[in-house]
Amino acid sequence: MQVKTKGICYLAGAGPGDPGLVTLRTRECLEQAEVVVYDYLCNPEILKWAVPDAEIIYAGKKAGEHTLTQDEINALLVEKTRAGKRVVRLKGGDPFLFGRGGEEAEALAQAGLQFEIIPGVSSAIAGPAYAGIPVTHRDRNSQLTIFTGHEDPTKPEAVLDYAQLANQPGTKVMLMGVERIEKIASALIAHGADPKLPVAMVRWATTGRQQTIRGRLENIAQIVAETGFSSPAVAIFGEVVKLRDTLNWFESRPLFGKRVVVTRTREQAGALSVGLRALGADVFELPTIRIEPPQNLREFAELVQDSHTYDWIIFTSPNGVNAFFEMFYKLYDDARDIGGVRIAAVGPATAQRVRDFHLKVDVQPEEFVPEAILRGLREQGSIENERFLIARAEVTRDVLAPALNKMGAIVDEAIAYRTVPETSDVSGAIARFKNEGADLVTFTSSSTAENFMAMKLPMPAGIETASIGPHTSKAMRALGLRVDIEARQHDVSGLLNAIRAHFC
Repeated sequence: MQVKTKGICYLAGAGPGDPGLVTLRTRECLEQAEVVVYDYLCNPEILKWAVPDAEIIYAGKKAGEHTLTQDEINALLVEKTRAGKRVVRLKGGDPFLFGRGGEEAEALAQAGLQFEIIPGVSSAIAGPAYAGIPVTHRDRNSQLTIFTGHEDPTKPEAVLDYAQLANQPGTKVMLMGVERIEKIASALIAHGADPKLPVAMVRWATTGRQQTIRGRLENIAQIVAETGFSSPAVAIFGEVVKLRDTLNWFESRPLFGKRVVVTRTREQAGALSVGLRALGADVFELPTIRIEPPQNLREFAELVQDSHTYDWIIFTSPNGVNAFFEMFYKLYDDARDIGGVRIAAVGPATAQRVRDFHLKVDVQPEEFVPEAILRGLREQGSIENERFLIARAEVTRDVLAPALNKMGAIVDEAIAYRTVPETSDVSGAIARFKNEGADLVTFTSSSTAENFMAMKLPMPAGIETASIGPHTSKAMRALGLRVDIEARQHDVSGLLNAIRAHFC
């Protein structure tokens, strides 16, 4: 028996497309991976969970277009694992359900290498569910048959037993095979299947691009041709298809069919993306900025170290809170070392981030703008000769410090972080925007708008924009962008509400 290396390959199911359906185990392995090999059917949005220096390899295969052959993929997994790497092999759906995961596992086993199988949510179940079709139902059927419509082209004869399939009771689900639907439907009818059998086909299931068509076994191929319906898709054959009339929950959501671009940093995009997907939108993240430490990190560290000597600390963003306490806990190991300083925060998200560190927010104005902080401080009484530390971004509106100085305060500004243009595009969002366009692009700060425009991407005709608040809107207009939606409440929740109201 060969000696095993410290390397390991995780053959992981990437789910059917909705990032929310990826298992916790798959995400955990992705976050620790040194090499990620992913398929065409994997949602590239989940690649953001990998560490920045992970090696990302596309090994996609679709009809007539193979990046790597299966033998080459097997050899690649063996090579990387043998080199001692933590490898994640992402496969759409479940790796063992027509995913050729068994072949890849065999190759690793034969090489004496460690591997782990991580099951995934298959489109065979999730696709029908997101189309409002339960594959089993006590009053209609109690049996499920799953088969592939894409057999090995090197085999001289079809392996599918159409006679058995045609006469099999219950629901039948076919993965792949859109291009062969006419031949498959004809073969089923020829072997005794009811030509009137209800059929549904679901394309890009569980994502905002989902498309569903319905017909009967005798005419589904004609419907596919007339509508231009194409892969990737799952087909459902059976009486349960009729339940879609009352159970179609996903495609009735308010933003279904809308393509929405999220331009926040990769780390911050999650909450907005999740909220938009919950409304049915087809979301793709196109981060235009990323957060980096300030250029003068030593000066920032010295100010944080002296934070207990101030009367007030003002946080203007969650990023400032994160940067401040990351540095604070490098210098101190006890929250009480911050002393008796009082804290003011701009906006509920900033305030909540402070509370996450188990500290009280003394001033949080109802308006989410720096000027409102000044009104809140005035309500506290005189601030003459009180010492203030403002944790802010490197480039931001210089409003608070001059105003506080006029009120007699002593002010220091701690440059906690800086925003720089994002140059990485692991999910391929830029190419998708160029090729497909979008219905809406969202901006959550002036810097996201500025860096988006600096990319000089072609703006599709009719595209609309959404702004998180007046200061972002001002920057957008200065850049020549029209503002179609502006949040009244200047945070992610307010932006989601404004977008929903606009489209509903």
